Amino acid sequence: MTLRPGFVRTLVCSATLALCIAPQALAQQKQKISYKAGAEDSKYTQRHVIDAGDESGHQLVAFEIHRKFGTEAPSVNGSKLKETWSRGYGDYVNYNGLSINYTTYVLENGDKFFATTRTMGQADDAGKRTTVAVGEIRGGTGKLSGIKGIVRSKGASDGKAGYNEQQSEIEYWLPN
Repeated sequence: MTLRPGFVRTLVCSATLALCIAPQALAQQKQKISYKAGAEDSKYTQRHVIDAGDESGHQLVAFEIHRKFGTEAPSVNGSKLKETWSRGYGDYVNYNGLSINYTTYVLENGDKFFATTRTMGQADDAGKRTTVAVGEIRGGTGKLSGIKGIVRSKGASDGKAGYNEQQSEIEYWLPN
């Protein structure tokens, strides 16, 4: 049986690449945390609404939500989550639609990490929205420098009433 030079070259390159990448992939052990931020711990600190004017109920919304965590807060890399600040904007028709959110997670030791998520919301007749979101962790400060990961959330909100609650799962990894 004769092996073709192209096949051998591909096999050698693949094996070399696997040997170079495998230690880094193993070193970046994934961690997973979850939390629930109830309505009592979540507050709209700013909310601005502009009617788009093209159809009834079409609004552009800019908002800021502050969430704080108590003694049951999850830990990220050994430090408890203290608070989050979510700032974003939405494009809604009768409170149905997509929002883009930029969240800063602040830990008790002062380290921070940052995520960008996309949230899809569907409203009932009263205007209360059920939401689902997914996004990526884009970096951090201090010991969280280089953090990467995924954020998945679901929740309920009513911006007019100032109501917001969220349940999230964060999967993250840190470089060595």
